[in-house]
Amino acid sequence: MSAQPHSNVASLDPATEGSSLQSRRGIAILLLLSLVQFMDILDASILNIALPSIKHDLGFSQQSLQWVIDGYILTYGGFLLLGGRLADLLGRRLVLVTGLVVFAGSSLTGGLAHSSSLLIGARFAQGLGAAMLSPAALSSLTSTFRSTRDRNTALGVWAAVSGIGGAAGVLFGGLLTEGPGWRWVLFVNVPFAAVAFVGAFALLRKERMRARLASFDALGASLVTGGMLLLVYALVKAPDVGWGATRTIAELAIAGLALVAFVGNELRVANPLVPMSILRVRGVAVADATQMVAVAGFLPMFFFLTLYMQTVLHYSPIQTGAAYLPLTGGFIIAASVSSQLFARIGTKPVILVGALVAAGGLYWLSRVTVDGSYISDILPGLLVASIGLGGVFTGATTAANAGVGEDRAGLAAGLLNTGQQLGSALGLAILSALATARTSSLLHAGRDTVAQAATGGYQRALMAGAVFVLAATVVAALAPNTRQRTPVIEEEPVLDLAA
Repeated sequence: MSAQPHSNVASLDPATEGSSLQSRRGIAILLLLSLVQFMDILDASILNIALPSIKHDLGFSQQSLQWVIDGYILTYGGFLLLGGRLADLLGRRLVLVTGLVVFAGSSLTGGLAHSSSLLIGARFAQGLGAAMLSPAALSSLTSTFRSTRDRNTALGVWAAVSGIGGAAGVLFGGLLTEGPGWRWVLFVNVPFAAVAFVGAFALLRKERMRARLASFDALGASLVTGGMLLLVYALVKAPDVGWGATRTIAELAIAGLALVAFVGNELRVANPLVPMSILRVRGVAVADATQMVAVAGFLPMFFFLTLYMQTVLHYSPIQTGAAYLPLTGGFIIAASVSSQLFARIGTKPVILVGALVAAGGLYWLSRVTVDGSYISDILPGLLVASIGLGGVFTGATTAANAGVGEDRAGLAAGLLNTGQQLGSALGLAILSALATARTSSLLHAGRDTVAQAATGGYQRALMAGAVFVLAATVVAALAPNTRQRTPVIEEEPVLDLAA
């Protein structure tokens, strides 16, 4: 077994060439990877509506119940960079199928759990599986569809599926919880994963390892994973502990020091886990930052709007889920139109206009009232926000992967998804603090009912979300306008297992 230099140029071997959306195989691969993304996004939102039933059946305390959600977020966000880079080094198919096994196994275990500790443990494992799945799937997509038109179309589908998965998760959560029971919220992942497992072996090519395991950057892996785990944990716990608490400040400081040490380590080692050269690819860093800021404003919308519909308007779980269905249509339309515009006008105008439109939609939602109606107060804002954000997410995903060579595709996907998770955790923490402070202030004033005070808190949070999305336009303005980029080619040692 020997390491040989390998240049990442287009191969003449048909087995290694990219697929086209004009072929049946190309369409099948896109459907497979879209299924993986759908399953990943679905799981991020489907469990929320089932939390009251889980608390009752397994005897959770209010404080421990949050770990059903936070445990998943913690390992997902903490291991994303490592999962993305392992996809590049060990092969995307291997990491994808391993993630599927971990994800499906932990979902089955969680669904069968009869104790709170076992369910929380299963959710930690689920997050680890998702951290392998998501970057491996996205990097497989960008390395499979190499022509500009096919890649833009595939990324448009990817963004649309993300929107569909988020809305479908809320709907399925209500249907399954009120139907066969909350355990099926977890069981539903198993058949999806089984189909994807078979499809991965049938459609995705096996890749050679791109580096000696003996030279694997173990210190870098430990620093970035530990730093990210502590950072996400601090962000998740800050609203309860307090942003100014000594514990929160210490956790954020230690996480920051670990990540600074990680960067220093990457700059000096010969085979870094995360080559800093990827940040020199024009537009990657700004696209990731744009999406992180936009996500911080948008994803918490589901949390506050769901609470508003269920606690103020008294919607049932199924009614709440059905209320989000128009969101999927907006995402599909926006992603389809946006992907066709990139070759003509580039990603930057689409992202800028999309963020402005989305901010307008969130502003509309921030004007909900205690006696509001779905048709006038919720539906218009949902539609406008979904159309705008469909353009933002499609554009940012395209820009973040443009110019990135196949040998860095997993890393680029890991960076993008890490930004999403940090944005989600940070946004929910900040907006929750604002909503709680506003509600408490109104209650202490004694002039509002509980419903009115709660609505005031939701209004404040949704308004802040609009400001976050608007701020994403400032970040996006710094980005280059991506139309068509040639991937950066770098030489890297490949393990020749036949030698």
